[in-house]
Amino acid sequence: MSTSTEPTQSAEEPARRDPGPRAQHLDAEYVLPLRWPEYRTDDVLELTDYLDEIGAVLDVTVVDGSPPDIFAAHRALWADLVRHVKPDGPPTANGKVAGVMTGIRLARHRAVILADDDVRYDQRGLKRMVTELQTSDLVRPQNYFTALPWHARWDTARSLINRAVASDYPGTMGVNRDLVLELGGYDGDVLFENLQLIRTIEAAHGRERRLDDLFVGRIPPSSAHFWRQRVRQAYDDFAQPARLLLELSLLPVLLGSIRHPARLAAVAASAIVLAEVGRRRAGGTAVFPATSALWAPVWILERAVCVWLAVGSRMLGGVKYGNARLHTAAHSTTAIRQKLSAPRQ
Repeated sequence: MSTSTEPTQSAEEPARRDPGPRAQHLDAEYVLPLRWPEYRTDDVLELTDYLDEIGAVLDVTVVDGSPPDIFAAHRALWADLVRHVKPDGPPTANGKVAGVMTGIRLARHRAVILADDDVRYDQRGLKRMVTELQTSDLVRPQNYFTALPWHARWDTARSLINRAVASDYPGTMGVNRDLVLELGGYDGDVLFENLQLIRTIEAAHGRERRLDDLFVGRIPPSSAHFWRQRVRQAYDDFAQPARLLLELSLLPVLLGSIRHPARLAAVAASAIVLAEVGRRRAGGTAVFPATSALWAPVWILERAVCVWLAVGSRMLGGVKYGNARLHTAAHSTTAIRQKLSAPRQ
């Protein structure tokens, strides 16, 4: 694992991007899938500036599943900056996957950087991703929030705990286009689509590179969006049985400790220590403020409740996603490998 500790930007500073001096055009494609139900003036102008910046150093494809009037408004702004297209191909229950696969099929390069619409790379981050993709089939950097309202601090605790025990799941990854197409893409009818893609490449014995020291900015969501994600994120644990069982045990432990303040204090302290381990790992102190770990007990309490709400959703057929319910969080690597080895119809 890389030991470099140079972040692309410090979370202690105001949200801004330093694209740095103009660099040679990178041999890579940047694929951004999005679907905005309404025209968001401030957001679209900020994203337009970002597309202008990154479009100067690599090819960009925006796969836009927005309604026709919103798509047309986006096209008027972006047509001269990037390739702006509609999703093409078989529809998927998880619409993001259809957008990702459209972008991968259209990619003009082997190296493809996939990124949600709230991800903000700088020039150094893009260059390192492309460099790593020369020898890897999957590259996972580390996201951090470029601004820290209360709910971003809350959610940062989740990232720190993930870093302490393994690696976080970012809203951006680099992939080998040729391998993904050779595999026929990945299942688009699951909730945890990033894990499904990771496991698909893993099932094909692809080479994964975890860059826990490459910090890529992410704009925090609205507080309303944050609340909508609580049960959905907990539902992802159905793809990770050991983690699911551990988190299901949290609520009984907490309820059993209500009359024992010392036990509750011990649980809270353990969560803070674990999150601090994640903060200090691989140069994380450069972007995660010193107070970040203090939010870990709040996140533990959230997950202790929401994982049981996720169980309730499971019993109803799956978690709500748009106008439907998704039952499967993600398939196991073993199941994907078996599917890949079966004769194709």
